[in-house]
Amino acid sequence: MNSSNYYYNKNLKEFARKLRKQSTKAEIKLWNEVLRSKQMHGFTFLRQRPVDSFIADFMCKKLMLIIEVDGYSHEFEEKWILDQERQQKLEGLGFTILRFTDEEVLKDIQNVERVIEGWILDHPPVPLQRGNVNHKS
Repeated sequence: MNSSNYYYNKNLKEFARKLRKQSTKAEIKLWNEVLRSKQMHGFTFLRQRPVDSFIADFMCKKLMLIIEVDGYSHEFEEKWILDQERQQKLEGLGFTILRFTDEEVLKDIQNVERVIEGWILDHPPVPLQRGNVNHKS
């Protein structure tokens, strides 16, 4: 697991596959109507992608963007605290996290799409550096 593969964690592969089969209505709606098949400005999004010790609902490698769809359970304080810790860890790896509630996705998908599109337009991908790069220890 390293940054060259966007912190992919192969140990979570089977669990991620299981989660894809158990997607929520909101996740399915966001996937089908906004993110699937490069619908969002030609960018590829992956569903239930293992990243470090977590599984992101949706991830775009090129944008270093993770999109999370939070259900009712995320409103409880314990879950909220875990979400914040997880978000800090992922941001520390260089990702940006956009969060939406199930309700936002199910009742106002157009606004969710506008928010994602606005973020993409404001944050174009940074080209990967090739060749010999000096890293400080």
